[in-house]
Amino acid sequence: MPFIEDEKETKDDPHDENHEDAGQHSDDAAHDAGSSSSSDGYTLEEGLEHYMDPGHLFGHVQDSHHFEVPKFLSSSGKLSIPNLTGYTKENPMIPGINFVGRPTKFMALELAAAIVITVAYVWLARKVTHEGNAPKGKVWNFLESIVCFIRDDIAVPSIGKQDADRFLPFLLTLFFFIIVLNLFGMIPFMGGATGALGVTAVLAVITFVIVMGVGMKKMGVVGFIKAQVPTMDLSPALAFFLIPAIWAIEVFGLFVKHFVLAIRLFANMFAGHLVLAVFLGFIGVAAASLMIYLIGPLVVVVAVALSLLELFVACLQAYVFTFLAALFIGAALHPH
Repeated sequence: MPFIEDEKETKDDPHDENHEDAGQHSDDAAHDAGSSSSSDGYTLEEGLEHYMDPGHLFGHVQDSHHFEVPKFLSSSGKLSIPNLTGYTKENPMIPGINFVGRPTKFMALELAAAIVITVAYVWLARKVTHEGNAPKGKVWNFLESIVCFIRDDIAVPSIGKQDADRFLPFLLTLFFFIIVLNLFGMIPFMGGATGALGVTAVLAVITFVIVMGVGMKKMGVVGFIKAQVPTMDLSPALAFFLIPAIWAIEVFGLFVKHFVLAIRLFANMFAGHLVLAVFLGFIGVAAASLMIYLIGPLVVVVAVALSLLELFVACLQAYVFTFLAALFIGAALHPH
């Protein structure tokens, strides 16, 4: 989780003076406990307002033009991404539209994921091509076992043995791209690109285009459209009313399935990172009082437990997205 820079101005605590009135001592002590200042110069109320502010919390799980890093790497706590395109708000990529076009944190992570996947599997392909024997070593066994799992447990059962190999490269790319981005999100100071709806929506749109393309290629445009209605033995009167209604429901469901595909991945990853941000924010809030010695260790334990759960969800969501994509492709190739 990125380090948080306190932007609040340092304020003097009006409750540091000793109170001589014994009758007000208990009330003053309670008030001091709630608003005592920390070494950073903010009160408990200010810490709560700042660290638990929705805009502050959401800022850590959304895209930006910088990485938040420890202050020993950057005095501002931010490492800006170079603007290689030259576009700015005053000079946007598309005139008249508020779209700058400069690189962002999520773009950098997606590029890094693509490089990691390319390097890993170019290396694996060369190993298999040149040596051609049984896998040797932990890395080779690990990578090849995942490829075999995607092929044997996702592609073949969902698409069919005859067509599975045609779509295996797409499914492998989809799975590894998602899981690498998810795991990047588990590294402090980086960010979860799959926690952005724009990223998951593009992946869902690509899947939708492939599903429509393979279905229309096999059955033709008209045949694919007609195939959305299952074969039913109906009387002409019932068919007149039911077939158009069922067709509309099936076509609507085709769009909804891919929309949900994007929402499921986005919601799971975004919510997980946001929950971690909230829990770690309690450390900043409690730093203004002695409660830090109680809340700090507890928050760390909870954050570690949630991180382990998030690690499981990161792998699970990559599997679910890939599995559903394979199911949709199989349904397009083999309709009702």
